[in-house]
Order: sequence, then C-alpha cells, then structure tokens
Amino acid sequence: MSDERGGPELLRSKRAATRYRVLVEIARRQPAVSQREIADTIGVTAQAVSEHLGDLADSGYVDRQARGRYEVTVEGVDWLISQTDALESYVGHVSADVIGDVEVDTAVAAGHVDEGQRVALSMTDGVLTATPLSGDADGSTETSDTDTSNGPTALAVTDAAPETDVAVAEFDGALDYELGTVTVVEVPSVQSGGSRAADAETLRACAADADLVAAAGTEALTALRTADVEPDQRFGTATAVEEAATKGLDVLLVAVSDCVSTHTDRLRDSAAGYEVVDAP
Repeated sequence: MSDERGGPELLRSKRAATRYRVLVEIARRQPAVSQREIADTIGVTAQAVSEHLGDLADSGYVDRQARGRYEVTVEGVDWLISQTDALESYVGHVSADVIGDVEVDTAVAAGHVDEGQRVALSMTDGVLTATPLSGDADGSTETSDTDTSNGPTALAVTDAAPETDVAVAEFDGALDYELGTVTVVEVPSVQSGGSRAADAETLRACAADADLVAAAGTEALTALRTADVEPDQRFGTATAVEEAATKGLDVLLVAVSDCVSTHTDRLRDSAAGYEVVDAP
C-alpha cells in the first residue's frame, strides 16, 4: 500500500488521490450528495466526479440508493482507513527520518569553515559557535587539536569565513551549557515615585554581575541612566529576556511595576531561573 521511496498510492497516482477525495466528500455529505458541490470542493469537473462515483459503486465502496443519494459501504470505509493509515505512516516517516535528518541551524564560525567539514559546537556569549575540525571536507577524518574533547559536533552545509554565519546539520551529541539567570529589579511607576524611588547603588551592583542589561519601561530606563548604566536592550520584551537566559546569559531586567508580572509569568514556565531584587 505504501512505498517509502515513492510514498503511498495516493501520492503516486492522481487518479487514486482524486478517488480518495471524492469518497471522503461522499462520506461527509451522505446521503444527499451533490456532484457539483464535490467538484467545486476538490477542484475537478462534475463529469470527473460522476466517473469516480461510478467506479466507486462498481468497486462496492459506495451504495447508490437513488438519484443524488449515496452512502459509503463498510468496504468503502475500510478502504478509506487503509489509505489514510498509509498516508499517516508516510508522513511520520518523512517527519522523523527525512526532515529530522536535514534539520539545519545557524552558528557563528570560529575560523574558516568549508562546506562538508565537521565542526565542534559550543555556546559562546549566548551564540551558537562552530569551531572547524581538521580533516577532509567530507568530515570523514579525525578531528584536530582544536577539537573540544568529545563535545557535540555538526556538519557544515555552507562555506563560511571567520566570524560569519554558517549553516550546520547532522548533529552528533548534545550541547551542554549552564543556563543563565534573570535578576529582576522593580521600579515603581512615575505616579509612585518612578526612577527617583530606585536605589542607584543597587542597580550598579546588579549590572556589574550581568552579561546583559534590559530596561522595560521609561521609568526603568531613566533609573538605569541615573545609575550611570546604559542598558544593552531598551525594550526588554519578555521573549527576548527569556531567550537570552536560556542561551546562557545572566540578565539584569529593570522593569516598571506593571511590566514585572509579564516577565516573571513567562520565566516561571521556562527553564531559566530568576529572582526579584528590591531596590528601595
């Protein structure tokens, strides 16, 4: 019923695919069946639907009760199920065995990389980094002195100059690195004191320990600037803060009170840890 090289019959035969779709539409509309409506739905002529109806009736898949009235037989249901199972099986094969094998990610090249060369993967400052390994471009030879001791590797599928982006696939091994944490400092709204209520010394101390400083809200921005800290990110969206932490960066998020729960709710459901610090 299904051939992994060419797929199930429904994908290899236009006639079989149309027959399948006609039978599905009959099952959906029975017992009153309009050939014109089926034709319009699946994009064929009414004459083609009529021919398929005759074939389905001759095959015992459809019972013609009267003009314009049809019902799918037990045999027809069995055929639909068998064809659907074959299609689902093929889709599963494509998803797991084909698409999974060609998954491509993007890294920054830590040296000149040739297409087909194996690279060592690491996370550097929140960026996936690909370090070229020695050997032929087909990746079949031993690794070089730059190999990072049995760490994860991948195959480069594009050429890349140092410090440029490179596409990588065929991953071997898991990338192991420590997640970052998010330190959240809450600044009251301007009606409750705004940046003037934030302690500059606390902000400076927290910023000194952070890889990335984000501000969410005008009061947060001015509080940081009052503490002589220029944020790396002026519009600290919850998505960006979470992504930075899950890629290993320690983040200082200074947020206006009404923005804090948006961030902490998202962080609570993520793998990244966070703490809320008072800056009275």
